[in-house]
Amino acid sequence: MKSRKYYKRKNTFFLFLMLLPGCLYLLINNYLPMAGITVAFKDYNPLKGIWGSEFCGGKNFEFLFKTADIFYVMKNTVLYNAVFLILTTAGGIVLAILLSGVRNKILVRILQTVYLLPTLVSSVILTYMVLTMLDEKSGFFNSALFPALGLNPVAWYSEPKVWIVLLPLLNLWSNVGQTSIIYYASLISFDRTYYEAASMDGASRFQQAVYITVPLLKRTIALMVVLALGRLFTSNFGLFYQVPMDSGALYSTTNVLDTYVYRGLIQLNDIGMASAAGLIQSLLGFTLVFLTNWGLQKYSPENSIF
Repeated sequence: MKSRKYYKRKNTFFLFLMLLPGCLYLLINNYLPMAGITVAFKDYNPLKGIWGSEFCGGKNFEFLFKTADIFYVMKNTVLYNAVFLILTTAGGIVLAILLSGVRNKILVRILQTVYLLPTLVSSVILTYMVLTMLDEKSGFFNSALFPALGLNPVAWYSEPKVWIVLLPLLNLWSNVGQTSIIYYASLISFDRTYYEAASMDGASRFQQAVYITVPLLKRTIALMVVLALGRLFTSNFGLFYQVPMDSGALYSTTNVLDTYVYRGLIQLNDIGMASAAGLIQSLLGFTLVFLTNWGLQKYSPENSIF
């Protein structure tokens, strides 16, 4: 008669077998490429390859700190991402709460699809849509909306200050749907008796959202914010490069670390410098996530993610 341990090992074997494809994908896609970090410390020559190229120490990192441009570039990167995080988090929570109040399931699915459309379409299509709307002569805003409101046309690609508002709005439009779905998935799992009791006590929908929904969403919010902080020093390249059409007049408000490094790479054709910038971004993101989670562990252990 076969023992219980035999059947346990047999069942565990099949579970690990199911896990194997995912582990292989993670290894090939996420961990093996980490060997390329060495490019950041080498004078990379494509003919010699990674291992044959000469070691140059921290020379590649000097590119990021030689000029004063890096300071305003880093400022733009951090401030934009901080604003993006605040707006997307707040917008996602509000949309999730509004969706939870819709009782018709078909209508909920329609609204979810509408919110997700900017996320689902490719970046090329999204960029084309934005460029079509912002065209200074035939775009929707200058040719239809602004004349109807009695406003003057805007020279979108020569007015840097306009993009301080425009970029956060475009980012919100393209990301709030995906974020709201995550919060909505958490929200619908809450015990409805809390809301029923609050309703019997005379609490309004707004009061229920403030005093019940938001506190119950704290762990999900903490998780999303901590993960987003890991990307605080990286940017959506299409949003900052393609949408502003790489207009030099807009560099003061659209130039972020990714576009700065890309332009440097195009001019100097130095892969080692680009790798050094990517390594710095990753290290800064990791440090920020680690410190934020450490703070959560200290002051709110139930909301920490590891």
